[in-house]
Order: sequence, then structure tokens, then C-alpha cells
Amino acid sequence: MLIVRLINKCPTVESFKVSTQLLTGEGTGKMIYLKSVLDVADNTGARKAAMIGVLNAKGKSWAQVGDVIKVHVKEASPDSAIKKGDMAKGVIVRTKFPIRRQDGTYVRFDTNAIVIIDDGGNPRGTRVFGPVARELRNMEYMKIISLAPEVV
Repeated sequence: MLIVRLINKCPTVESFKVSTQLLTGEGTGKMIYLKSVLDVADNTGARKAAMIGVLNAKGKSWAQVGDVIKVHVKEASPDSAIKKGDMAKGVIVRTKFPIRRQDGTYVRFDTNAIVIIDDGGNPRGTRVFGPVARELRNMEYMKIISLAPEVV
């Protein structure tokens, strides 16, 4: 997890370019696209999943924190409810791309991660691993927020 605050006075022009690249995400691509492989941050048994579509967003091919996506499970543990090859819905809880907040701070995580949900929007697992973004609170995913060990 990385929290970055933009500082107006940088000692050199080069360091300002580096910090601007970190904040704008230049050179890293934007958000999460189709076929992006994501970590699964819950105990459903799935380990990795690939995004195959964004739900409730016609024509949108990228997703960000809080978006509900359709995923294809790429890796799963042997004795799990969700098997390799299954399709499921998930909500994005962490992204490597920086999230800008109203107070001017940026939050960026080390991994892209999802939590698998059911049709009602509730998590299918009983635990959530790792920190989740505070932006989920505004999107009414309170169950995920309450299961998470840390809200950043």
C-alpha cells in the first residue's frame, strides 16, 4: 500500500516528473481492463480471476474501485466452493492505479484485488484478506467493509 501526497516544492525537476508519473499513472495503463488477472481477496477458494466484463456499464471496457465486474476463475484451491473455470461476479476492492480523494491525497495499493459477491451484492466468503479502499463505504458495500481487517 502506498499513500502519496503531492508536494508543490520539489528539490529538482526530475523528482517532480517522477512524482507526477506516480500520481497520473502515466506509462502504467489506466484502471483494470478486460482480461486483467486479479487477486481474490476472500476465502471462497478462488485465488486468481480474470475480468471478462463490467456490469451495469454499457460499452465500458475498464473498471475501477467499487465497480461490479464479471470474472473467470483462473486458479482455485482444490476443495473450494468456486472451481477453476467458473464465472462469478466480483467487486473491485484494490487497484494499483492511484485513487484521488477530495482532500488531495492519492491512495495506491500493491495489487489489484476483488471480492466475489452473489446476486444480492453480499460477499460469498466469510472473510476478506488485506486492506480495502474507503470508497466502498460510499457505494453501500458495508458488509465487505465490516469483514475487512483494514479500511484505507
